[in-house]
Amino acid sequence: MKHRSLIRTAALAAVLSVPLLGWAADLKLGFITSLSGPSSSLGIPYSKGLQAGVTYRPDIAGKKVQVVQLDDASDPTTAARNARKLVVEDNVDALIGTAGTPSGIAIAGVARELKVPFISVAQVKPDAGNGGWMVNVPQATPLMVDTLVAHMQRSGVKTVAYIGFSDAWGDIVYDALLVAAKKNGIKVVTNERYARNDSSVTGQALKIVAARPDAVLSGTSGTPGALAYLGLKARGYRGKIYGTHGIINPDFIRVGGGALENLYAPTGPVVVADQLPANHLSRKISLDFRSAYKKTFQADATDAFAPYAFDAWLIFLDAAQRTMAQKQPGTPEFRAALLNSLLSTKELVGTQGVYNFRPENIFNTDPRSVVMVRLEKGKWKYMP
Repeated sequence: MKHRSLIRTAALAAVLSVPLLGWAADLKLGFITSLSGPSSSLGIPYSKGLQAGVTYRPDIAGKKVQVVQLDDASDPTTAARNARKLVVEDNVDALIGTAGTPSGIAIAGVARELKVPFISVAQVKPDAGNGGWMVNVPQATPLMVDTLVAHMQRSGVKTVAYIGFSDAWGDIVYDALLVAAKKNGIKVVTNERYARNDSSVTGQALKIVAARPDAVLSGTSGTPGALAYLGLKARGYRGKIYGTHGIINPDFIRVGGGALENLYAPTGPVVVADQLPANHLSRKISLDFRSAYKKTFQADATDAFAPYAFDAWLIFLDAAQRTMAQKQPGTPEFRAALLNSLLSTKELVGTQGVYNFRPENIFNTDPRSVVMVRLEKGKWKYMP
């Protein structure tokens, strides 16, 4: 049985500047995440991030928002089935989800078919068959990979080996690496892959060590991503190591241990919020997120994934607030207008950067959304 929960936010007396029509209908949001399975180390933080968002801002001008949450068990087929159920049976106005690119692609296809806006917290590159009704919260992979490859170039790296997941996320990172490496005069010497549920990468690590690269980039995410670095250290690799924003996660650090020391990665500003300059655009909202998270869970926020869901909530509320002045929630007309509002999001400051969406650009591509960090004794350090 798939986990299902219902969050119904309180109706507060706050009055916003946008005039609202006089209906009493609530907004309904469908939230799909991976509370079980290989991607749960990301999916559980996503769930907590959304709850922190509800704590931070629970309504829209006194209008209640119902959030119906379903567990996709880290399975794309289940993710698609959940999306269809939320739209057809629960009549949600929008979808947010999920942990993992393959499941995100599955939801995007349903969103396009049923014409409901989808805010993806995983990196999803839509094609002609599954795009058109979505925006991406995470920083665009080319933006992140360009940043880390530029760091490689400044550090004197001439050759880089690649090891990534044998799925869409691994492909997205590898494709971005090829483009960025060519621009920076760096040669890519391997393209090794493994599945998220594999228990060994001995063969892949031996091939990488034999290639003698100056650096290795892993196109992975969450705790399964630690396996690549553990395998490399066990086989004697001592060069520079890089990761993507997909590995900024405390469970990843716990599993990888000493094999991750001095790992470089691009990430969003929130990860090092207290280390940012006082005038950084995302510093205040990032610290607000941390306060809301602690208020909700009586614990500190320690990963980069909860903030993506927090920002998704802010993006949804911003677009819904503008849409409610025009259309009634719970209708196809509202969904269509909500999509238009999402695609006209402008200079919305979040924990992970600044969001600007347009019909021709559904990705977070703003350079203000990325910083470089290095892992030192289990802590991420800001690298200006």
